[in-house]
Amino acid sequence: MEKLPLNQDLETKKVLKQVISANKELAKLNGIMSIIPNQEILINALILQEAKDSSEIENIITTHDEIYLSNVDENISKEVKEVKNYKEALLYGYNQIKTNKLLLLKDIIKINEIVTNTSAGIRKQPGTTLKNQFGKVIYTPPQSYDEIMELISNLEKYINDDLDDMDYLVKLAIIHYQFEKIHPFYDGNGRTGRIINVLYLVLKELLDIPILYLSKYIIKHKSEYYKLLQEVESGEWENWVLFMLKAVEVISKETIQLIIKISELMEDTKHKIQIQLPKIYSKDLIDILFLHPYTKIDFLANTLNLHRDTASKYLKELEKIGILKSVKFGRNKYFVNIELFNLLKEGVNS
Repeated sequence: MEKLPLNQDLETKKVLKQVISANKELAKLNGIMSIIPNQEILINALILQEAKDSSEIENIITTHDEIYLSNVDENISKEVKEVKNYKEALLYGYNQIKTNKLLLLKDIIKINEIVTNTSAGIRKQPGTTLKNQFGKVIYTPPQSYDEIMELISNLEKYINDDLDDMDYLVKLAIIHYQFEKIHPFYDGNGRTGRIINVLYLVLKELLDIPILYLSKYIIKHKSEYYKLLQEVESGEWENWVLFMLKAVEVISKETIQLIIKISELMEDTKHKIQIQLPKIYSKDLIDILFLHPYTKIDFLANTLNLHRDTASKYLKELEKIGILKSVKFGRNKYFVNIELFNLLKEGVNS
């Protein structure tokens, strides 16, 4: 495998044209997120969706109900646990970058450990191959521990140091390809690589918070994604870079629309409560209703400093005016923000 930086300039006319479009939409996204002051709402809304989509690429299938309910109920399936691990790993990486302004190899290893719930670390045993759906070997990554460490250490340096002057989004495509081809871990390489994507955008200050996730685009174009990855091995970089740039542009547009819709829904909910239930209205109440599609008495009682009976009364009144809907899972009762849940489930299309 070739080390980074590459010995070729990937910024062709086609690539540069797409770079402009992708950066334009990404900048719009980074600017518009401020319309929702509590950024935790956006992180929660989008990170679980990404965790679900990224895990789906690895055939870990869950439903939106299971995912969002997992925020309030500890009785979750193995599949949902894996999705929650993804969320935890992404937040760990984000916090490391915000603290250290670096994305180090030790952080990537820790991210993988959280994703896979193991402590296996970098591959030491040979024998790892990538097979297609028919069991045929389509790629054999580096096998020796020394070679893997040499390549992943080189990638770490490329992520953190500006070893060439190519646009950061072009570098994103290079980094994603290089990581997937090194395939440094026994398991969870795909999920770890997709976490690195968004963390790199935060690291290079193209995004303030991790809210651009490409897994949805990859799922939609899965066969093309794997085909183009393989073609890079024979030097066909341009189409791969264009694919990744297009993914950034498309998902930026979709995320902008989703943020606008969440903001509009928050305003509608605020006005509805102010008019119909003015005595219980507060900004903190609105935040609680949008931090998670599912909520419960404890959330209101603890955050608003209410007695449980009062919190229960609030939730029932919100259900009466159609903002919430009560649901029972086992012995437990929860309240779902119906319109928010449907919005996150259905998403938007640019």
